Amino acid sequence: MSIFTIDSDNNITALTALPADAHPSLSFSNAKELGKLMAEWPASRLVETWNSFAGVAPFDDLKPVKKFTSRKTAVVRIWQAVTRLSPSGPPQAGSVAPAKGTARKSPVRATRRTRAKKRATEARPNKKAEVIAMMKRAKGATLAEIVDTTGWQKHTVRGFISLLGSKSGLKIESSKNAAGERLYRLAK
Repeated sequence: MSIFTIDSDNNITALTALPADAHPSLSFSNAKELGKLMAEWPASRLVETWNSFAGVAPFDDLKPVKKFTSRKTAVVRIWQAVTRLSPSGPPQAGSVAPAKGTARKSPVRATRRTRAKKRATEARPNKKAEVIAMMKRAKGATLAEIVDTTGWQKHTVRGFISLLGSKSGLKIESSKNAAGERLYRLAK
């Protein structure tokens, strides 16, 4: 079983035995000991430790992070990376460098405007038309029906209907039905 040491610069070393000059409080041999060691560390040091692995051979498959969801997650992920350092750990990945000597460019991400235009051209439900069609019915539409159809919250529906009346010029009647529910109907 390997013993690992970590220094103040987050350099982790795999050893077969703990040297006499090594500080035992900075060594660990399993995830539980690593967790105890990292318990007092600030979250930023956990991120720095992880990011020191990410993208470096043989850790090419690891991606840098800005933060962890929890300290436990950080310890588990760091431990999994550390076990790759051990000679008895999981097999290390082979080189994934391209065969040619030329570097490959990473794909360029589309600009925000391009992505917005693409989304605008895609077929999507028109909630405004759905709500107007519901209010054109003879009995109109209750607030609860509109919420169920659109997936909006009640305050959003009320604001939307207010804008329909003021901006679109539609005449909207608002009343309460016998059950006490708010009812919206387009006036004729």
